[in-house]
Amino acid sequence: MAETHKEQLANLRQKIENVKFGMLTTVNPDQTLSSRPMTAQQIDAQGQMWFFTSDKNAFTKDLSRQPEVNITFSNPDDSLYVSVSGRATLVHNRDKAEELWNPMAGAWFPGGLDDPDLALINLDIVTAEYWDSSSSKMTQLFAIAKGILTGQRPTDVGEHVEMKL
Repeated sequence: MAETHKEQLANLRQKIENVKFGMLTTVNPDQTLSSRPMTAQQIDAQGQMWFFTSDKNAFTKDLSRQPEVNITFSNPDDSLYVSVSGRATLVHNRDKAEELWNPMAGAWFPGGLDDPDLALINLDIVTAEYWDSSSSKMTQLFAIAKGILTGQRPTDVGEHVEMKL
C-alpha cells in the first residue's frame, strides 16, 4: 500500500530531524551550480521546507529567476542520504520568522527578528528520495564483498525510496 502524502512528509521529517545541515544547491546566472550549508527549520504539513537566510546573500536574488533547487542531507554514520527538490521563494514574513525563531538563528541575525537582512526561504517540495540502511556496517561490507566476489550487485544493503510530493 502506497504511503499517503501526510505519511510521506512525516517519513521525510523523521529522516532529517537529526541531520543539522543540508547543502542547498541553486543555479547561478551563468547556469553553473552552487551549494551552501543550510539548516532546515521546519517541514510543515503542506510540504514546505523553511530556512532562515539573509536577503543580502547573492544566491537569494537568483531564486526569482531560477527557483528550482535541491538540498541534500547526509548522515554517513547511519548510512542515511536524502535529496529534496522543489521550488524556492525568498519570503519576508514576520509571523513565520517568529514561529521558527531559535537561539541558533540569533547567532546569524544579531538584530533578532528586527534584523534588516532577515528573510526566509520557502522550499515547496516537489520530490524527495532517500537511501537508508538499517543494516550494520559489517553486514553492508559483507554484501559489498560478496558482490565483488560474485560479480553481482550487492543486495540488502538498505532501502531507496522516491517520493512525489
